[in-house]
Amino acid sequence: MSIENPRLILSVEDLTVSFDGFKAVDGLNLYIAPNECRVIIGPNGAGKTTVLDLICGRTRATSGSVEFKGMELLKMREDQIVHAGVGRKFQTPSVYEDLTVFENLEISYPRGYSVFGALAFRRTAEVRERIEEVAEVIFLSDHLDQKSAHLSHGQKQWLEIGMLLIQDPQLLMLDEPVAGMSVAERVKTAELLNRIIADRSVIVVEHDMKFVEEIATRVTVLHRGKLLAEGSMAHVQADPDVIEVYLGH
Repeated sequence: MSIENPRLILSVEDLTVSFDGFKAVDGLNLYIAPNECRVIIGPNGAGKTTVLDLICGRTRATSGSVEFKGMELLKMREDQIVHAGVGRKFQTPSVYEDLTVFENLEISYPRGYSVFGALAFRRTAEVRERIEEVAEVIFLSDHLDQKSAHLSHGQKQWLEIGMLLIQDPQLLMLDEPVAGMSVAERVKTAELLNRIIADRSVIVVEHDMKFVEEIATRVTVLHRGKLLAEGSMAHVQADPDVIEVYLGH
């Protein structure tokens, strides 16, 4: 039974998924508060990305519960989970390179969710204002008319985050958002995430420990699909088990 706590936006309890007898995630409990940036770390194969896949419905759990704002996500389809307010970004940026930054943000505007909404969609002042607002947050205000193919790798990552933000999710999940970025882009991405948790919760899977230090409200360490340690960055960095299986290497 899930813990009913109005201070939690996400409650993951006893979450398990098995692939041919191998438990990729094994009895995981995870609780996310509003306006929290939770970072999940751990060695390769720890189950980090699989946890995100389970929350967003991409992978079906073997057992357990994932409650988001009182809704059981394990009973919902991927598209229903998106509409409920959960956004997911994968490791590789997925933007429409033949479209401008403005057009990428425009087609992500939530009014087009239904067939009728897509047919009736018009570029109103409200839509333009929202696009310009999001573009400023993601450092792309000066690139709205630029084809996304011409953006740097980091800018494409920011654009995809913007394509999620324009849908106003209450939970945003990012898988290795700074992989392949320059040092300057990593610094700005940390600034971006620290901005957006004012209005939503974020779960980040990441390997870059310096970046984790800059963004994490709380850190969860996974090992072999199980919770190894949890707490502040300072707390998990000092944990002997974490040092042995992850940070020490």
